[in-house]
Amino acid sequence: MQSARIALIEDDEIVRQATSQWLQLAGFDVVEFGLGNEAFDVIQHQAFDAIISDVRLPDIDGITLLEKLIDSGVSAPVLIITGHGDVDMAVKALHLGAFDFIEKPFQPDRLSSRVSQAVEQFRAQTSTQLRGEYLASLSGLEKVLVGQSEVMKRLREQVARIALIDTNVIIYGETGCGKELVANSLHKGSGRKSYQFVPINCGAIPENLFESELFGHEAGAFTGAAKKRIGKLEYADKGTLFLDEIESMPTAMQVKVLRSLQENTVERVGGNKQINIDLRVVAAAKEDLRDHPEFRQDLYYRLNVAQIYIPPLRERGEDILTLFEHFAKESNPNARPVSDADKKAMMSYGWPGNVRELRNVAMRFALDDTMSVLEILSNRPVTSSEPNSMGVPLAVQLHNFERKVLEEALSRHQGRINDVMQELDLPRRTLNQKMQKFGLNRTDFTDS
Repeated sequence: MQSARIALIEDDEIVRQATSQWLQLAGFDVVEFGLGNEAFDVIQHQAFDAIISDVRLPDIDGITLLEKLIDSGVSAPVLIITGHGDVDMAVKALHLGAFDFIEKPFQPDRLSSRVSQAVEQFRAQTSTQLRGEYLASLSGLEKVLVGQSEVMKRLREQVARIALIDTNVIIYGETGCGKELVANSLHKGSGRKSYQFVPINCGAIPENLFESELFGHEAGAFTGAAKKRIGKLEYADKGTLFLDEIESMPTAMQVKVLRSLQENTVERVGGNKQINIDLRVVAAAKEDLRDHPEFRQDLYYRLNVAQIYIPPLRERGEDILTLFEHFAKESNPNARPVSDADKKAMMSYGWPGNVRELRNVAMRFALDDTMSVLEILSNRPVTSSEPNSMGVPLAVQLHNFERKVLEEALSRHQGRINDVMQELDLPRRTLNQKMQKFGLNRTDFTDS
């Protein structure tokens, strides 16, 4: 984090230099002034994280300077340094809006400690204000792909550019990072936006229904096919077909989809007629499809005209609070503010479920004012006897560690529950409860 910039106003040169040195040793960037009006002129045009001023200055008293700073819109905290006879004046300064006053002679550690607290509070307030202003100004693509980090800015630029190119795209990203949102944004920014956007999750379709789902069927094509059904490929004609988790598509279907895309036609199950289609395919995958052992490379090259990578939430931590406040306000416009402990919990957590998990936590927080973020993340009640300053990072770390242990055990045993129970010495019911708590599904770890 950038060093805090401090304006130090003190007419006594010896005191000013000594105080400046103490503050610099404490890690602050100090700008010295011997006169109040001189400092005022500079502070109007430069940003400072805190202002330290003596009460008695040759050209202006500290109280008048404080009033001038407040009237001119300066929001940086002001700390007043006073002599013994100036305490009443310092108390007046507090009523006017000064952060604190410190009596001479003072301990350097006390001064640096209070300056640190002032800077921390000021930066937190400024960050909250800036996030609020940012969220209030969202428009266009930024209303969908929210974030102020550099990676999100680049992602929005890439999506806007590729949307205008009428070609197939592969989107890479972890579960919950917003692949369908990006795919939908590509569609809405393209020349096909007036036609259908058709999403289909390849990992959620039973293999025996895959062909009918994609290609449709004629009436009587098989038992139960009482009526003709239009498949997703045909339904997406002139629009965009979004194939999520395409790495889960059965090999036999990959062959048929490739042929359909090459020839721009579909043939319904039980039919003989070739139906012309014109569509854009946006595919999404959690892993690299190049040289993937279970994914046909000819289909990969057909789809891989353009690529988009969506970073996981842990790679854009500066967006976490912005996104949380965005989702909380969406769920409840009167949602309570986020506490410092909540912020620490969010910034300490690994967010394995990415933006989707963050949205769910924000919704719960906004709609249930009895729960803190930490309680939601750790899924355990925090007793009122626990000190607020303790347990915040630890509980989240324990949450992450326990989830990681379960994930690794499930992966080692390829989802075989009995083997996991034996390794971790857990009863079946306890293991099921923990898997449900962490959103783990044994089928995600099996070979088949």
